Amino acid sequence: MKQIYPDLYQFTSLLEPMKLSIHQYLLLTEEPILIQTGDVTHAETSLPQIKELLNGKLIKYILISHFESDECGGLSKVLQEYPEAIPVCSEVTARQLLGFGLAQKVEIKKPGDVFSGKDFDFKILSYPSEMHMWEGLLFNEAKRGIFFSSDLMFQMGENHGNVIESNWEEAIKNSGANQLPNIEMQDKLVKDMETISPKFVASGHGPCIKIVL
Repeated sequence: MKQIYPDLYQFTSLLEPMKLSIHQYLLLTEEPILIQTGDVTHAETSLPQIKELLNGKLIKYILISHFESDECGGLSKVLQEYPEAIPVCSEVTARQLLGFGLAQKVEIKKPGDVFSGKDFDFKILSYPSEMHMWEGLLFNEAKRGIFFSSDLMFQMGENHGNVIESNWEEAIKNSGANQLPNIEMQDKLVKDMETISPKFVASGHGPCIKIVL
């Protein structure tokens, strides 16, 4: 566990033998928010540390970009500990979570929605990451300038606590958007990212990025 940015804590597991770092985050606002759960093993390891950081507070929301083991595989474990926490996800992911019995209630968001609380303000972007390129979500927290990039900005290796520097234009260029299966999807994702101006990228895999001019 590491505080990697103001109010933001990173938890990492390393997938062997691939040397793939899998990050989840706790945004410690007045209403604490967990970003991704990790898989079951990751959640079991991180939950005691999260509980210590919360110091009696409860997780209010769990942000899930798309339905995949490292994004929400540990959801049932987290909800056992924090049953009132509300998963926030796309309609497609909601159907998966409810259909597999991983959650009993979810809050569905769409691209373009604003998701706000006492001490946070998220803008939501479309992310064609689901099976068959169904729509997932990316979350940009505007008050602090944190962009949670999920599987974008991807890099292999042991990257817990690592932060590199880049300007936002270069970060978009190297985001991996060009790996989407058609030009229209690539262009839309790039244009969506160009509508935000983050100060920090909290990556799902790889080093985080401090955005510099």
